[in-house]
Order: sequence, then structure tokens, then C-alpha cells
Amino acid sequence: MSRPINVADYERLAEACCEPGYWGYVVGGAGDEVTLRDNAEAFRRRYLRPRMLVDVSDVTTRTTVLGTEIELPLMIAPTSLQRITHPTGEPALARAAAAAGTIYTLSSLGSVRPAELAEAVGGDAPRWFQLYWSRDREFTRDLVTEAAESGFRALVLTVDLPIAGPRERDLRTGFSFPTDLPMPNLPRTLAGTEYFHDTLGEVVDRSLTWRDLEWLRAECPLPLVVKGILTAEDGALACEHGCAGVVVSNHGGRQLDGVSATLDALPEVAEAVAGRAELYLDGGIRRGTDVAKALALGARAVAIGRPALWGLAAGGEEGARHVLEIFQAEIGLALLLLGCPRPEDVGPQHVRSRE
Repeated sequence: MSRPINVADYERLAEACCEPGYWGYVVGGAGDEVTLRDNAEAFRRRYLRPRMLVDVSDVTTRTTVLGTEIELPLMIAPTSLQRITHPTGEPALARAAAAAGTIYTLSSLGSVRPAELAEAVGGDAPRWFQLYWSRDREFTRDLVTEAAESGFRALVLTVDLPIAGPRERDLRTGFSFPTDLPMPNLPRTLAGTEYFHDTLGEVVDRSLTWRDLEWLRAECPLPLVVKGILTAEDGALACEHGCAGVVVSNHGGRQLDGVSATLDALPEVAEAVAGRAELYLDGGIRRGTDVAKALALGARAVAIGRPALWGLAAGGEEGARHVLEIFQAEIGLALLLLGCPRPEDVGPQHVRSRE
């Protein structure tokens, strides 16, 4: 294949580059993978409504998230075990994000500590840290303190994983945790178990409630973003507990199968949040037009996981950077053809559901 021209091209290239068990881990979902498929299908259930004779002689994809200016309304979502797709892993993907002028989010299931990533990327590249809240509260305190002291700009608390969802594809392929892959952001190793998701379930604290966010906000000075919200009720609670951002997410279809696609859940969460926190979305985004639809339904920006990993797998840092370039070009074209000079100009009037 010549140089890829869209995200689907990168998906095909990445599959050819990955060991089958690793590939299954990256692309798989929970149970029957109904939600995994529906995340992408939800975008096809909406039509865009372009407006004509609007001055689009000066279109920009720039926007801001939590006060940070980024070059496009798309960030890198936290994804685990990035080095199973390419040996350069998290540092390479973070550098690609920095070169594209957007935010990279380091996962708690990453192979480097926050301080290590900051040193590897260098400069003032915007980055967030995603937290799986450990049962060892002292470990959690030290981890978020390190993130704050290492120049991370927000803390993303994943709230939809009291236990890992049933990843049947991993069981069928016999996927096992690489024994030589470090997991420095967890208090214990995940290696050496037949199904490492069971071990992860023993690490996270299932007893957490909304009240615990008060402790976390007191311990960490960074703005708090909660990831994994799918209902109006939880969106409202996030605002009431001082969260600066809310990510409408179903964990890429990897947790409870049969929940709403994120785009379907977005309008009710947006109504409940009502501007009290910034709203983001992940799940199923494959085109710049998908980003436009999410913006129209209330998202400030979106985040991608698998497409970034496909770029990384197929071409390392350069491949990941090219995926972001593809998205930026597609977003810019979508804005221009919609009649929206800026991402903030996209509103509910620019989208409708299929009859």
C-alpha cells in the first residue's frame, strides 16, 4: 500500500504488523462486542446539516480545553500497553501528539511513570494523566503528586472499571500480559496470571464513591476530569463534586456490553452538565465528520484511542503523527463545508438523526 490516506488504511496496516493476540487486545471489546460496534454505527445514524453562503475564507481547527490551546478538537485518549503495538510505546505517541499540537493522556497501564514521560517528551507539551484508583491510597497519593510535579495539566479519573469487563476475544486468542513490560503506575504486577484482567480487578478500589473525589481533589491540585459517564444523573453529580471535565465514554466498548453508544449518550449528559464542566467524548471516532457530529451534540473536543494505536503500530511515531494530520485535515474540511469557521461554531442545528 502507498502512504495511507485515511484511518481505515492504518487499521489494515496495523493488523498486519501486530501479533494476533496483541491485535485482539487492541481492537476487542466486551462480551458480544455489541457496544463496540455501536460506537461507530451511532455516527452513521446522524446526518450533517451544512449551511450555505457563510464566510469560510478563514477556517481554523484550533480550540481550547481547560484553558490550554490545542490545534484541533481531538486529543489522545489513555490506552494501555502501548508497547505491544510498537516498542517505542508511550513516549513516541506523546511526541506525536505534541508535534500535532494536541494533548496526550498517559494511562495508569502505561509502561512509564509520569516523570519519565515528561523527560522523554520534553518541553511544555500538554499532557494529562489517567488514574485507576488503587486500593493502596498512599500509592495513589504519590502517583498523582508526581503527575502534578511533572507538568501534567489535568487528572483523568476512570470511573467505569470497578472490575474489567469480559474480554472474550482475549480468552480465545490466549492473550497474556508480556512478562517484560513494566507497569510502574500500579502497586503490583499484572504479569504471571492466565487472565491479567482478573489481577487488575484486584488492584482497583471497588469501594469508591463520589465522596472520595473530595479527598482526591484535596491531594492533587490539577483539574479533575471524570471518564466513563453515560447518564445525565452521573453528569450532574460530576459537576456537583467539582469536576472540571466529563468524558462521555463506555471504555471503547470494553466494559459493560449493551450500554449506549457514546454519541447516543452525549445529548442527555450535555443537558445535565449544562456548561458547568467541559464535555468530551471518545469511542468510535474514525473520521473528521465524526468529530463534527460530536461537537454538534455538545462535546468541546473528542479523544481517540485505537486509531492512534493503529498509526503507532504501522509507523511508530511518524505513523501516529500522520493519523493526527489526517484527522486535522478532515476536521478542517468538515468545518468549511458545514459553514463553521471554528469548532465552537458547530451546534445542534448542524446535525439531525436519521428518520
